[in-house]
Amino acid sequence: MNTTRFLPGEEILNFDTALLIRQQANEHWVAGEGEARCSLWWTAAPSFEGEKLGVIGHFSAESTEAGKTVLEQATLRLAQEGCTLAIGPMDGNTWRRYRLVTERGTEPPFFMEPDNPAGWSAIFESAGFGSFATYSSSLVKDLSRRDPRAERARERLLRGGVQIRSLDLDHYEADLRRIYSVSVESFTANLLYTELSESDFLAQYLPYRDKIRPDLVLLAEKEGVPVGYLFALPDFNEAARGQSLQTVIGKTLAVRAGKAFGGLGVVLTDQLHERAASLGYTRLIHALQYEGNSVRNMSEFFGKVMRRYTLYSRRLA
Repeated sequence: MNTTRFLPGEEILNFDTALLIRQQANEHWVAGEGEARCSLWWTAAPSFEGEKLGVIGHFSAESTEAGKTVLEQATLRLAQEGCTLAIGPMDGNTWRRYRLVTERGTEPPFFMEPDNPAGWSAIFESAGFGSFATYSSSLVKDLSRRDPRAERARERLLRGGVQIRSLDLDHYEADLRRIYSVSVESFTANLLYTELSESDFLAQYLPYRDKIRPDLVLLAEKEGVPVGYLFALPDFNEAARGQSLQTVIGKTLAVRAGKAFGGLGVVLTDQLHERAASLGYTRLIHALQYEGNSVRNMSEFFGKVMRRYTLYSRRLA
């Protein structure tokens, strides 16, 4: 099966080439007549422990043969550019869509959850890729359960001047800027972290204003300075399926570094559970958590894993 290379700006059938320019991809490859495709990044790829990473994203495949063909071409091309390790699927960096569902479970997809055909993980594995990092989402069915550490931490943080409030929709953009300031500090040590401009961050979240329920987005501040947040929203996929909204998705938790803010993640999580229950929700999902992160401990305390995801890698010659 033949493969065809496209550069940003060239016309690509059934693909928005403007996306390549906007996301700083280097190339796009198509197998056959569009049976499989992927984009490649090497100049704007994340850093990782002395490796020169090449990133494979915008992946899709209609068959194992086509998918394997385009991945083989991708790894060859990345190796030609001096990359030592290929990572995928990831649309350039972890601020965008990345990883594959590899253990689906019985729960349906939730709002904003990345999804993929079941066979895609087998395609990556057949092309010589193995697990680079794993992630999971956990489902909590008992929102009345309290974290025994939360009350003591809450009192200590309150004495230290930390206050928690809901997001202010009347000043939505201003609060997003406050959330951004915490994110860029808190996430710096995260696996495959890359910098993101404030304008790009706002562009990701401003379109969701109508989906926000302010009581489900918690901002922690000390003397007016943001020090942590927990971003959550209802599972609107339930409404799309004709069901009543019963589930809250805990999407992102971030806390500034420092002993003064120890336990703030516990307090924010416990408060989210309490608020969700008071608003009539009966379930909560701790979404898309890196399994090497200590935040997983809280999810294990409250609920059970409902889905797992894998980010793949392949060593390049």
